[in-house]
Amino acid sequence: MDEREVLTWETFGRCVPELAGQVSADGYRPDLVLSVARGGLALGMGLGYALGVKACAMLNVEFYTGVDARLDEPVVLGPGPSPADLAGRRVLVADDVADTGRTLAAVRDLCAPHAAEVRVAVLYDKPGSVVRPDYSWRRTDRWIDFPWSSVEAVVTGSVPA
Repeated sequence: MDEREVLTWETFGRCVPELAGQVSADGYRPDLVLSVARGGLALGMGLGYALGVKACAMLNVEFYTGVDARLDEPVVLGPGPSPADLAGRRVLVADDVADTGRTLAAVRDLCAPHAAEVRVAVLYDKPGSVVRPDYSWRRTDRWIDFPWSSVEAVVTGSVPA
């Protein structure tokens, strides 16, 4: 079996402040943290607290259907923030990983016409991503086991996609 990158809850608790420190040191002061659901929800919450940003939103994007299995294109599922919610705001998009980057590109392209500025923060950045995140905690080319998605689902008895 290929070696995997494993993120534990304990490590997650340390990497969020480190990632927030990158954003702060860069001088970026987001008005809104936009979490990409599902993988970016915990990071978005953590960044919101760490950066003192109370305006948080989420956008559900379906792309992965299983381990290394995905749809042809990312599908943005509503509801999400309206153009009025984004208007003139500095938006920080939070997601767990920039793997192909196509999800992040879809979210960025959706926000860009309305927001004053859009930047991207991820836990992991992969070399093949079409989007180079503005902020990344770690770079890897391995499959990542996240603490929220690597355990068996309670309801179905399978690993959640």
